[in-house]
Amino acid sequence: MDAESLRMLADALRKSMAATSGAALDAALADLGWRDMLDEMPEDAIALVFRLLGETGTHAPVLNDVVLRAAGHDAGGTIPLPYVGGSWVVWERTDKPGTALGDDLPIHRVPEGNSVPLAAGRHALAWWLLGSGRAMLSLARRHALERTQFGRPIASFQAIRHRLAETLVALEGAEATLLAAAAEPDDLSFLLAKAAAGQAALTAARHCQQVLGGIGFTAEHQLHRYVKRALVLDGMLGSARELTREAGALLRSKGSAPRLAHL
Repeated sequence: MDAESLRMLADALRKSMAATSGAALDAALADLGWRDMLDEMPEDAIALVFRLLGETGTHAPVLNDVVLRAAGHDAGGTIPLPYVGGSWVVWERTDKPGTALGDDLPIHRVPEGNSVPLAAGRHALAWWLLGSGRAMLSLARRHALERTQFGRPIASFQAIRHRLAETLVALEGAEATLLAAAAEPDDLSFLLAKAAAGQAALTAARHCQQVLGGIGFTAEHQLHRYVKRALVLDGMLGSARELTREAGALLRSKGSAPRLAHL
């Protein structure tokens, strides 16, 4: 698909995500051909859809489709997914909220599940986390430019600028890791990309909360929704902390580190 077609598709997806979420968005994405795109152009489809889910703050149970297709099954169903701490969850294709991981996502704990292909799911979650991180950075940047203190925008204060800059560096580094993994895909590359994206999103949550100050804690402001979403997504298919330890143990057992990107 050429650049202009991708731009038009992104605009259509963004409009759908602005209008609806949950099961209704799941149906809208199916009508837009999401599952066909997942078969025909998986890398572009995953990057586009999941990045926009993060940026718009909406949600849909389409992670199921990515994992199911990677396992050789038809999309459209659900599959148990590993969660942080050795637990398992199912992301239902309904609007009935779960109770274990907040009240805005239909995620429910299940006793256990079978082994699932993790690389494709981590690829999707990494883009979702990056989109969420960039949305938080955008909120904090806008606030820093508009909020004045001592007669000038707080964006002019060094402490604020450092937090925003550190957030941007974390997000850009995580995206570079993800693009390198997509160029030469393997399990370790996507493990590291998911870990980097999770850490970047958590960095964004921490710094942007500080930039926004007290308003960022309120239910009326959008930030808390992105923070909660990042915390849930980080735990899915292994948290940044768990994956970092797993990668370290794997490299120690091999006694060497593979070249993950050609510079």
